[in-house]
Amino acid sequence: MANRAPLPYDFLPPVPSFAVTSADVADGHPMSDRHAYDSDGIPGDNVSPHLSWSGFPAQTKSFAITCYDPDAATGSGFWHWLVFDIPVSVTSLASGAGSAPDGLPAGAFHVCNDFGDKGFRGALAVAGDPAHRYVFAVHAVDSDKLDIDSGTTPALAGLNLGFHTIARGLLVPVYVPPVQRAVIAENISGSGG
Repeated sequence: MANRAPLPYDFLPPVPSFAVTSADVADGHPMSDRHAYDSDGIPGDNVSPHLSWSGFPAQTKSFAITCYDPDAATGSGFWHWLVFDIPVSVTSLASGAGSAPDGLPAGAFHVCNDFGDKGFRGALAVAGDPAHRYVFAVHAVDSDKLDIDSGTTPALAGLNLGFHTIARGLLVPVYVPPVQRAVIAENISGSGG
């Protein structure tokens, strides 16, 4: 996508990558409204997608998961989900794990997102915007626990995470708001395509 904001990891020191997959979302493909925010006229269900990961370094001590929208009209992107201290024995989260109060594995916790609460908050794009990218990142961490708590801001959590990430896997689906989908469909049908 030309003239788009960079992904949040483009300018950080490079780390090895590993595989992240999902039964709910796919890299470069549209997310369903199931994973969209559930207000402001968006018919979303606010359900975090299933995520699974493999191929991370043997030195991994824990995982963190983040979801970031670099295309939000804020000038600084928007953090939708931050989970820390996921035990190394856990290599997947079920659909809805970030949305339910007891959905996380023992020891893991949410950090406040940019909505100002803890947990997954789904895709939110304004009609007329191009498709927003949602960067789901699984970070392999060199420590069992990071020196943060659930009240840490997303920026400070990300800074701390940057010093402890030894590998990272990404999955980047997109979201187009329903009003915009209707316009696209109308343009396609109106053009004989």
